[in-house]
Amino acid sequence: MKLRNRNIEKLPTETFDALIIGGGINGAATAAALAGKGAKVALIDRGDFAGSTSMHSSNLVWGGIKYMESKDFALVRKLCKSRNHLIKSYPSTVQEIRFLTTISKGFRHSPRYLWAGTWLYWLMGNGFTKLPRLLSPNKIKQQEPIIDIEDAVGGFEYSDAYLHDNDARFVFNFVRHALNYGAIAANYVESLGAERVGDLWVTKAHNVMDGSTFDIHAKVLINAAGPWVDQHNELTGQKTTHHHLYSKGIHLIVPQLTDSQRVLAFFADDGRLFFVIPMGNRTCIGTTDTHMEHPEVDVTADDIAFVLENINKRLTLDQPLTQDDIISTRCGVRPLAIKDDQGSDRDFLQLSRKHVVDTNIESAHISIFGGKLTDCLNVGDEIAEDISRLGVSLSDPNFRWYGEPAKPVKQQFMDQAKRMNLDAMTASTSSELLSSRLWRRYADQAIPMLEKIRQDPAQGEILIEGTEYIRCEIEHARDHEMITQLEDFLRRRAKVSLVVPHEQLRHSTGLKEACRVLFGDDAENRFSQYFEQNRDTALPPTSTAV
Repeated sequence: MKLRNRNIEKLPTETFDALIIGGGINGAATAAALAGKGAKVALIDRGDFAGSTSMHSSNLVWGGIKYMESKDFALVRKLCKSRNHLIKSYPSTVQEIRFLTTISKGFRHSPRYLWAGTWLYWLMGNGFTKLPRLLSPNKIKQQEPIIDIEDAVGGFEYSDAYLHDNDARFVFNFVRHALNYGAIAANYVESLGAERVGDLWVTKAHNVMDGSTFDIHAKVLINAAGPWVDQHNELTGQKTTHHHLYSKGIHLIVPQLTDSQRVLAFFADDGRLFFVIPMGNRTCIGTTDTHMEHPEVDVTADDIAFVLENINKRLTLDQPLTQDDIISTRCGVRPLAIKDDQGSDRDFLQLSRKHVVDTNIESAHISIFGGKLTDCLNVGDEIAEDISRLGVSLSDPNFRWYGEPAKPVKQQFMDQAKRMNLDAMTASTSSELLSSRLWRRYADQAIPMLEKIRQDPAQGEILIEGTEYIRCEIEHARDHEMITQLEDFLRRRAKVSLVVPHEQLRHSTGLKEACRVLFGDDAENRFSQYFEQNRDTALPPTSTAV
C-alpha cells in the first residue's frame, strides 16, 4: 500500500508525457515501452492491474492457427513471429508446448488436410518449433490414454506456446518494468473522463479506495481500457474508426486430468477449438464463445454445462466431471475490434483478436482496440512510434524495454542459490524447483530473497497451505507489488484462488498469517471482506460446488 500511496501523491503534482487509462496487457506493455524509451508516463486502472480480460485467458501464447481456416495468413505470420519473439525474450515464462488435436468423424476437414495445414503453420513460424506429426486413433490413445477415440478418425500434434505462470502475473511484470523505468502507476484509480485544455489533457481521477478526486495532466491520453475503450471514448468525446464487439469465454479449473504437460485440443460441438490445458497440479478446460452486448459478464449454468458436456464426451475418465469437481472458474470477454462501417451483425466467430491502434493527431489521443497476450510487444512498440509523431520526445527510442535480464544475471542468481542449497528447501508438493520458480516469477528481484532466506531459513518455508508461496514472497508482494485488496494477491499476483478450493482458503491459518504480512492491523478486515464478496470462485445458484 505504501508504494501505491506514494504514487497517488505524485499523480496530481506532475505533468506527464502520457497518461494511460487501463492496466491490462495493452496498457501495461505500453507503459513499459514508453517509460523504457524515456517518456514520463502515468498508468491508472479503476480496478487492479490485469483485472479483466487479461486475467481470464487460456494462458496460451499462440500464433493463431485457427485463423488459417479463414485464410488470414498475414495475421498468422505476424502472430507466429510475435510468439517466437516472446519465447526468446521470456524463456523462463513463455515456453513451447505440444498441442495434440483429435478429429472426430464427420468433421468438416480430414486429419491429413489439417496436418498439412500445421506444416504451413510451422513454415509461417520460420520452423521455430518442433515438427508437426500426423497421428492415428491408436497412436492418440497411446500418447493420451484419457482421450476417447471411439469416434476419432485421427489427429495431429504441433507446437505453440503457453505461460508457465498465470496471465495476470505476466501482465503485472510489465507494470513492474514500467515502475523500474520511472513510470508512476496506481491501481484502483478510476478515470471519470478527460478534456483537452490548451496543450494538455486534464483527466479527473477518482481514488476508489478513499473516494478522493484529483486531476492528472498529460500531453497525450492513451485509452487502453480493454473492453471499456468505447465507453471511455464517449467520456472524452473521441470519434474513432473502430469499436468493439464482445465475445464471452469461460474456463473451468479442475483437478489434474493428465500429467503429460501437453495441451489436448478438440473441436467442440459449436465447431470452436476446445482445450485441456495444464496448470501445475490442476487442469484448465474451455472455452466458450458467446456473443455479448456489453463487457460485464458472469458464468452461467449453461456455460458450465457446455464445458462439462464437451469434455466428458471427449475423455474416458473414471468418473465424468461434474460441478463438484470445479475448483474455480474464469470468465471474461474478448474485445474484438471491428470497423465502424462494418456494422455489428458480422459473425463474431470469424473475427480475429488482432489489435488496432487508432490515433487522433489533432487531439493527441490514442485508443487501443482488441489485442491479445501474444501481440503485446508489438503494441508497445507501435504506441512508442505514434507518440513520437504526436510531439513527445523519447530520449532512448531504441531501448529494449522487455525481456528477462541478461544470462550473466541469471547465472549469478543460480550460482548463489546453488551455494546455499536452495533447491533442497523445495516442498514435496511443489511442481518445480524453488530456484527455477523464484527466477521465473521475479527475475533479478529474486536475488535479495536469497539473502533473506540465507539469514533466516524460515523465509523459505511455504506460508499458505496447498500453495508454493514462501514467506519472503509475501513480504516482497507487500513492498513491491501494490497489493491493495486480498484478491489482488490471491488471484492476480499469484494464482492461489484458481487452484486452491475456496473453503480450504477460508479456513487457512497460513492465509490469515499472509494477510497480517500484507495488511498489518487491517488484516482481519481484508480477510473477512474477501470472503464476504466471494469473488472469483462463485458458481451459478444451481451449483453444489464449493
